Amino acid sequence: MNDKTLLVGDVGGTNARFAVARMVDGKPVLDHHESFPAETYPTFLEGVAAFIGGCEVKPTGGVIAVAGPVTDGAIDLTNSPWQVSEAELQTLGLKPVKLINDFEALAWGAPVVPEDQLESLGGPVDGDPHCTVAVLGPGTGFGVSALVRDAAGKEMAMPSEGGHACFPPGDPVEDEILRILRRRYDRVSIERLICGPGLLNMHRALAEIDGRETHIDDPAQITATALADPNSPCGATLARFCAILGAVAGDIALTTGARGGVYIAGGIVPRILPFIKASPFRQRFERKGRFKEYMQDIPTKVIMHKHAALLGAARVAFAQSEG
Repeated sequence: MNDKTLLVGDVGGTNARFAVARMVDGKPVLDHHESFPAETYPTFLEGVAAFIGGCEVKPTGGVIAVAGPVTDGAIDLTNSPWQVSEAELQTLGLKPVKLINDFEALAWGAPVVPEDQLESLGGPVDGDPHCTVAVLGPGTGFGVSALVRDAAGKEMAMPSEGGHACFPPGDPVEDEILRILRRRYDRVSIERLICGPGLLNMHRALAEIDGRETHIDDPAQITATALADPNSPCGATLARFCAILGAVAGDIALTTGARGGVYIAGGIVPRILPFIKASPFRQRFERKGRFKEYMQDIPTKVIMHKHAALLGAARVAFAQSEG
């Protein structure tokens, strides 16, 4: 039995979320949730200290998931001015404490998300329980990870920076989108299109292709207009976004051998659920030539649980505390 109380966090480019975690009947349980914009505190350490100060039972250690690659126990957040290090966190009495990539945490968390907190985007109900699962998703950026599993039940999370792989156009329109974006970026990554700011890049590129002007400068406006009128230019942008997301998800499934399933995370897809279900997402996911049947056997699901990364961080924290 592990009766420790541990700190878990999920820090992205926009928001920071914290909770204290306990292990109950072998499963992580989260209490004392708190979320605030990254700009609330000048430094990350002040934000963590403020959260711990409000905890009735002070956590003794923990794991914090962060948006970007962790190097030597430290990170300079990819889309945030915050800098974070394990050494600094230890000054708050957190020993042991560990930083992990946010999508690494999601890889650990995805398999323990309750079924009623998942939405299907096609494919079978369950994947192969002994095969890798992939987790990916658009938010402020585009994250990618996988949880490698074997027949003996062993698991290992594989953090990656797959969102910075090259954007793969799948038809002549997407060839043109790539050509247009190459004028601005020397190299066009997936994240230049499949994330919040990327949605704006895509909308402007499609407007240029169509020979029309657009004065939209907020990705949220594109999404709102698309949901209200799917036949609008914004609707066309969001449909293209979903199609490319499906193609990318399929490529990642092939690359990682994710026959255990593909989980879509991030802040965007849960807000456009009916739209993406009606979109070409699954068609593009399965459109892999000779491997179409292979793809048809892979479930694609949306993680609706708001704290899935915290669940994953808790799994890592308790494994660390028992080690």
